[in-house]
Amino acid sequence: MRLSRFAVHRPVTVAILVGVLLILGGVSFSRLAVDLYPDIKLPVAAVITTYSGAGPEEVESQVSKPIEGILGTLSNVKELQSISQPGSSLVIVRFNWGTDMDFATLNMREKLALIERALPDGIDKPMVVKMDPSMMPVLQIGMTGGHDLAQLQDLAENKIKPELERIDGVASVVLTGGLTREVRVDVDPVKLQNYGLTMAQITQVLRADNFNQAGGLVRQGRSQLFVRSLQQFESVDDIRNVSIVTPSGQTVLLSQVAEVVDGYRDVDQYTRMNLKPSIGIHVLKQTDANSVVVSNLVKDKLESLKAKVPGGIDVGIVFDQADFINQSMTTIKRAMLEGALLAMLILYVFLRSVPSTLVIATSIPLSIVVTFMLMYFSGMTMNLVTMGGIALGIGRIVDDSIVVLESIFRHRQAGKPPLVAAVDGASEVGNAVMAATFTTVAVFFPIVFVEGISAILFRPLGMTVSFAILSSLVVALTIIPLLSSRMLREEMVKEVRLDEEVRGPRRVVNWCARLIDGLGEWYRGVIHWALSHRRLVVITVTVMMLGSVGLVPLIGAEFLPKSDAGQIAVSVEMDKGTILGETDRVAKQIEHILQDIPEVTTIFTSVGPEGNMMLDTGAGQSDTATIKVMLCKKSDRERSTTAVAEEIRAKVADIAGAKISVTESDPMMTGMQSSTPINIKISGDDLEVLKQLSEQAVDIVRGVKGTREVESNLTEGKPEVQITVDRRKAALYGLTPGQVAQTIQNAVEGTVATRYRVEGEEVDVRIRYAPAARDDLSQLGTIMLTSATGAQVPLSQVADFQLARGPMSVTRLHQVRFAQVTANLANRDVKSVRADIEKRFNQELKLPPGYTVEYTGEDKEMMESFRSLLMALLLAVVLVYAVMAIQYESFFDPFVIMFSVPTCFIGGAAALALTGRTFNVTSFIGVIMLVGIAVSNAIVLVDYIKTLRSRGMERNQAIAEAGAVRLRPILMTALATILALLPLALGLGEGGEMEAPLATVVIGGLTASTVITLVLVPVVYTIFDDYGRKLGARLRFGRQSGDGISA
Repeated sequence: MRLSRFAVHRPVTVAILVGVLLILGGVSFSRLAVDLYPDIKLPVAAVITTYSGAGPEEVESQVSKPIEGILGTLSNVKELQSISQPGSSLVIVRFNWGTDMDFATLNMREKLALIERALPDGIDKPMVVKMDPSMMPVLQIGMTGGHDLAQLQDLAENKIKPELERIDGVASVVLTGGLTREVRVDVDPVKLQNYGLTMAQITQVLRADNFNQAGGLVRQGRSQLFVRSLQQFESVDDIRNVSIVTPSGQTVLLSQVAEVVDGYRDVDQYTRMNLKPSIGIHVLKQTDANSVVVSNLVKDKLESLKAKVPGGIDVGIVFDQADFINQSMTTIKRAMLEGALLAMLILYVFLRSVPSTLVIATSIPLSIVVTFMLMYFSGMTMNLVTMGGIALGIGRIVDDSIVVLESIFRHRQAGKPPLVAAVDGASEVGNAVMAATFTTVAVFFPIVFVEGISAILFRPLGMTVSFAILSSLVVALTIIPLLSSRMLREEMVKEVRLDEEVRGPRRVVNWCARLIDGLGEWYRGVIHWALSHRRLVVITVTVMMLGSVGLVPLIGAEFLPKSDAGQIAVSVEMDKGTILGETDRVAKQIEHILQDIPEVTTIFTSVGPEGNMMLDTGAGQSDTATIKVMLCKKSDRERSTTAVAEEIRAKVADIAGAKISVTESDPMMTGMQSSTPINIKISGDDLEVLKQLSEQAVDIVRGVKGTREVESNLTEGKPEVQITVDRRKAALYGLTPGQVAQTIQNAVEGTVATRYRVEGEEVDVRIRYAPAARDDLSQLGTIMLTSATGAQVPLSQVADFQLARGPMSVTRLHQVRFAQVTANLANRDVKSVRADIEKRFNQELKLPPGYTVEYTGEDKEMMESFRSLLMALLLAVVLVYAVMAIQYESFFDPFVIMFSVPTCFIGGAAALALTGRTFNVTSFIGVIMLVGIAVSNAIVLVDYIKTLRSRGMERNQAIAEAGAVRLRPILMTALATILALLPLALGLGEGGEMEAPLATVVIGGLTASTVITLVLVPVVYTIFDDYGRKLGARLRFGRQSGDGISA
């Protein structure tokens, strides 16, 4: 082979090239960005529209429906969903994978501009946002201290937030909790009526009296002076002393009709860190910024800021995504190192020579360094997927080098000079190792047809494994021959004498060596037996394959493996309409339970609206709370996150008056999974019918084993006072329903009349009814309206009142209303639970005409990914066959070799069943990889059989001889790959769960394939060889008969 000859005879050139590659690889490694996952660009965008004061059904009909209608005309739309809730509309558009989201969001804005005038007055301009995993905080900080919350809020708002937002890569900093200063003008409606004044008049006077205005220029000698009129409020007393002229001409002060208080905005949220009142500081990174870099910069800045904050204030990290990323990277790197050492150990046992083992060992660092260089130039990042790909490739990296070195060994033992043996040995197996490498790489080509989350995982993984394996092929055909021709002395390639007198580890190695040496002759006998019992061999393997199919029901299925990340979310939902203080009482009760659990390190509580960063639609809820629980590192605790979560569930189960759900948070799933494991949508038009059906569905799902936290989105609505304006009566006074609604809003919620500046801060001045008036339902009817003639009309004259419960939200899918039932899982896989639910629905849920059930959630995402990966698997099989057919210029030999592929499924299924792991996306990728890996052993065996037969050896003798000679490299490569993957398969450490199912499938599949292939492939080879001979004989006989007839 020319490449090997060049390397052996040009050592200086090769050394220089290797040095250049090492330098480039080292620089590339230092510049590779570190992140949790490859860049995830979800094809999802949302339109957020605020419509203050409107109910869900009004929002649906006046805002959501028009937006849905216009967005439905966009191309590449896969799903259109809307959520209409009090005061806001959220329309979510899911596009097909591969859609250019920048162009798609631009089209969305253009479409929305066409209907802006058709939307009701008083709504905020619809805001279009791309749904990006970077919208979630990379860092969550809690600030507590002896100061009151107002001071903490001021410190966070004016000192910490601006400093953090200046950091390169930080998109924004969101604050939660705290107190916001506000001047409250609490109007007494009785006094207001006595003076004949209205809220609108007071608002107008406040705005008119609070101003600074330029008065022009005056000349003073040779100078010009600016004239300014300074009328802005400088104190609260200025506001109290504002003069108001009544309709009778009397002048009254604002303080005579209202109480003016320098206080705080109504508290709608409490936050605490470790049971202490706190301010939450959430850091969001820019889309293209690196999570680890941003996190480190923020933490460095916090350290410098701590010296500037007053004493007694504690600034602590609640959640840091970079910590999990770094721990996960450490896990992968450790698995890589351990895998490499185990591979080297098995090679030493086979080779019984340190120099020989070191020669092969060079292929690992060289291939990895070149892989880093190729990753850098391909624009990839160092993340769980790409590093996992390198870890998976380590076992396969040494395979080519093993086969080449073993061949060189045999040529040296045959008496050839070192240089000649190196070239001849590499040339003899060159075609075989190239075929094995190209088939392994070929299985990754179908990734271009894979979509969705599978593509996010599969493409970078396939690229890194391909980079590593192709690099190892070049190393095996160049560096290995070069080093073996110069490093291996004559005595190293002679048969090693097994000394019975040695002690310690060397004795174990010698015992293993005797066993290995004896396997060659034993395997020769196995081949002769198998060739004499071909039918029995074929039947036995067929039964084993059918038996592996029987294992499928024992193997659960899920979308992606769950990680033990040490994060738990406790969600609290009180009865609708519960005040914030009562919800806070229950949250505190849970906090005291949590602080007694030894694994818990941090508790961060948010009572009220959580404020989901960019998707906060303004629909505040006082009846909900979320408690984020952080556990100590996985290595520092004996129990899993699941076990701790179970304890929390048991301890909070007895808390009355609240619905509490405990779920394990998984940072690895951020952006990877869009919904709960079980998600059922019941579609139809009537909300009452949907509510009844959803309640039945909830009862059914709760009765299915393995479900918990079963909920419906059509829950009991919040209690509300519904005011219906009598349009005829209102018209008599010259009033419109809109004017009436605005007056009610001004009285109850209030309006910001103006702002005044104090100590460099602008403070809102909010005017509304005094608490005693606005919180008394009997007083609502006395709200005074101003008629067209200026007369005062009580609200009760033009409107009716009733207490009722309104819907919390109205959801629509594909422009049809739907109810949604969701559930989490406990100790069962999603596939089996979904099957049980569907079975019971078919038996028990009676749907009226026009109503349908759709099963979405994790199960739907899983099936979509599985269909995409199945197509990739079938294409991989075709490509592997095509590569081998081209390599050997034969249809027969590749067909024989392909019989090794089905055998890997036997081991893969058995490995998953024995370990209790599920079949998921990463397991499926392992199956696809096996297609390329499994044929490697058969290629080496069949290639040498052909070589021996070409030298004139009888078929069965050639098969037996090839088996005895090739058994050693086949076992070496298989065991090296298996042991290299073993640390990954154990799934220890943070983030180890992602690659564990993949490694488990490959180990099980390769083990079964290696053992079965060594027996099955020789048998299949002879069967097809006999068939070919018979077919050839018939064709020859036919030609001879034709010749005889013509004669």
